Order: sequence, then structure tokens, then C-alpha cells
Amino acid sequence: MSDLKATINEAMKEAMRAKQKERLTTIRLALSAIKQVEVDTRTELDDAAILAILDKMVKQRRESIKMYEEAGRQELADVEHAEIAVLQDFLPQPLSEEEINQLIDQAVSQSGAESMRDMGKVMGILKPQLQGRADMGKVSGLIKSRLN
Repeated sequence: MSDLKATINEAMKEAMRAKQKERLTTIRLALSAIKQVEVDTRTELDDAAILAILDKMVKQRRESIKMYEEAGRQELADVEHAEIAVLQDFLPQPLSEEEINQLIDQAVSQSGAESMRDMGKVMGILKPQLQGRADMGKVSGLIKSRLN
């Protein structure tokens, strides 16, 4: 079992003992998503794959928040915010804007990117470094502005 999965399992037990219903529900959703991928691929996931799943879950919730707020359903958006907070407990510390810009500069020079056609090369270098540590949508926008 990966370290991250063990940490999530332990957090589930703690949430059960502390009777933290909302936290427990979110942790169970995460474990369920991990288990689903393990069953589908018939492999035990490593920390990087689990981070990718958690990152995807956070992204889905951000999209839901946007839709809920546009529809005037703040109570549903608040639930999604709470779920993001729980999921982020298991993600690495987010990078600062400055750190992200440094990594983008390094990736652009490393890949020799000169135009938008080279965006895939830059993203290929950055994605493993930023997984779970930055909003890839925002990073994509920063790269586009850099390459234009």
C-alpha cells in the first residue's frame, strides 16, 4: 500500500472516531475513486497516481462551485468548498505564483519552446512537477501568455 493511501485510510479512521461526518464522507469518496481505478487497471496505485486522482477530484469540485454560484446555489457551493479543503489535506503544499513562474521559465528554456505549437512539450515537462500543487488551468494560461 502506498504511503498516501495509508495516510488517507488513517484519516478515515480518525474522522470516524471524531464523528466528523462531512470529512468522513469526502475521504470515503476519495478512497472509492482510488479503489475504482485500482479495480479497473488491476494494479495497486502509487502515490503519483493517487495524487492525480485527488487533483482531478479537486478540479471537478472547482467546476461544480462555478456552476452552483452561477445558478445562485451558494449552499451547494459551500459543500464543494468544504470537500476541497478536506482533499487538499492530502495534496502537497501548493506552489506560490513565483515558484510556478520559475518552473514555467525552466520548462520553456528546457524544451526550446518558441510558439503555441510547443505548448505540449512545456506541459509535458511541467505536469509531473505541478501535479496536485497548482491549478493546471491557470498554469496553462500562464504558459500561453509566455509563448505568445
